[in-house]
Amino acid sequence: MKTHSINAKSIEIKTKDGTAPCHFFSPQENEKLPAVIFYMDAIGIRPALCDMAARLASGGCHVLLPDLYYRSGPVKPFEAVSIFKEGPERDRLMSLLQSLNQKLVMEDTDCFLDFLESQPSVSDPKAGCIGYCMGGSFALSAAGTFPERIAAAASLHGGRLATGKPGSPHLLAPKMRAEIYIGIAGIDPHFTPGEKARLESALQAANVNHTVEVYPEVKHGFAVTDTPAYDKTASELHWQRIQNLFAANLPSK
Repeated sequence: MKTHSINAKSIEIKTKDGTAPCHFFSPQENEKLPAVIFYMDAIGIRPALCDMAARLASGGCHVLLPDLYYRSGPVKPFEAVSIFKEGPERDRLMSLLQSLNQKLVMEDTDCFLDFLESQPSVSDPKAGCIGYCMGGSFALSAAGTFPERIAAAASLHGGRLATGKPGSPHLLAPKMRAEIYIGIAGIDPHFTPGEKARLESALQAANVNHTVEVYPEVKHGFAVTDTPAYDKTASELHWQRIQNLFAANLPSK
């Protein structure tokens, strides 16, 4: 597979509620390529996520990494280790989490997709999306909210994918047209066996092209390099899976 050198720049995208700071990663080669929205995990924007977005872009796509916490104003970066134990940093994180919901992030996503469609270097109006932790639920919701604009969606150790609450992403399965990949940590209190069964049942009933894969003996957060749960072997496998997903559904022109 060809590896591309990457340009990275900071941009701002106007939304209904303000201005979202974003990082935009693009291959340096002057050619039209597809685009992917990268939904951050709960810890927020930081070097580890930027490195992951750049790696994804190096495989041959544009990657938009938005700061979903923009409504709360500038957010002091978290250290991943600090939020896995009780204390003021975890409390601060929980407050930020409560500031988001599916409706707000889907309104933002509409603006993100408009931005990508406006870029001359983006080859297709249909995009991909990927999310980690809380971002996993946003990736699935995007596939169901924008079925004509999302061609592939991936969730890695996502939470709240199939809850009993209104707005749960699995309820959008009948509207999904994208191919869906869901990578689940074998040890994950944020995604119960009951949720897994509910999610798979919804996707199967709606005839969604999907894969649900359990990564055994790894914990929630395994794919992200700066978390205590990071597992290199499992993370490298997830890279293979998402690269195959996007290559099959977001071909270069």
